Amino acid sequence: MSDIAVNVDHISKKFRLYHERNQSLKSAIMRGRTSVHDDFWALKDVSFEVPTGSTFGLIGSNGSGKSTLLKCLAKIYYPEKGSISYRGKIAALLEVGSGFHPELSGRENVFLNGSILGMSKKEVTRKFDEIVDFSGVEQFIDQPVKNYSSGMYVRLGFAIAINVDPDVLVVDEVLAVGDTEFQEKCGQKFVDFKKAGKTVILVSHSMSTVSEMCDHAAWLSHGELVTVGEAGPTIDAYLSSLSHGGNK
Repeated sequence: MSDIAVNVDHISKKFRLYHERNQSLKSAIMRGRTSVHDDFWALKDVSFEVPTGSTFGLIGSNGSGKSTLLKCLAKIYYPEKGSISYRGKIAALLEVGSGFHPELSGRENVFLNGSILGMSKKEVTRKFDEIVDFSGVEQFIDQPVKNYSSGMYVRLGFAIAINVDPDVLVVDEVLAVGDTEFQEKCGQKFVDFKKAGKTVILVSHSMSTVSEMCDHAAWLSHGELVTVGEAGPTIDAYLSSLSHGGNK
C-alpha cells in the first residue's frame, strides 16, 4: 500500500549461544565436531507497519530486541523467518562511527561513508559543504577520525546519513550524543523530513524524546511485540508496566 513505508511481516531472529567456547581442538574432535549451543530467539513473530511520513519509535527495556530489530530493518541482520519490505531508499545510523575508517581523515570518511550509503562521488562533492557545516567539525575535517570524540563521530555520521536523502531513515539513540544545539538541529531535520513525506524509525530509551518526536510506536518485550499504535498510549502502557514492576 502507498501509505505504508515499511512492512515488518512475522519476523523472527535467532542467535546461537555457544558453550565451552574456549575448548581445545582435541576435545572438539573427540566430540565429533558437534557444537554445544542453545538457540536464543531475539525476535519472535514480530509484525507491524510503519506509515509513510511518520516518525516511528521502538521502545522497550534492555534486552527486549529493539537493537536486533533495528539491525534487521537496516539489513545488517536477516531474519530466520518472515520478511521486511520497504518503499524507497533506506539509510541507517546505528553505531557511533559505523562505516568510518579510523586512520582516514574526516574528509576522506565523508566520501567513504557516503559511497557505502549509496551516494556517488559527484553527489558527495555537491553536498560536502552542507555535510561538514551540519556536523560542526569543520576545524577537524582533515584530521584522522581516530582522534575524534564520540560526539564528533556521531555528528559527522548523522550529517552524512541525513544527506543521503533517504525515504526511510533508521536511527539508534542519535540524539543521546552531542550538545543541546546539535540535538535541536537533529530534531529540526526530523521535522523537515516529515514535511517532505519521509519516514524515520528510531530507538530511544528517552520516553520524552519518543513522546515529543514520534507519531507511532511499537513496544517490545523479550523479543515479542506487546503493542503497536499511537505513540502516547503505547508509551503510557510501557511506563505503567515499569511502575508495576513488570515488563509486559
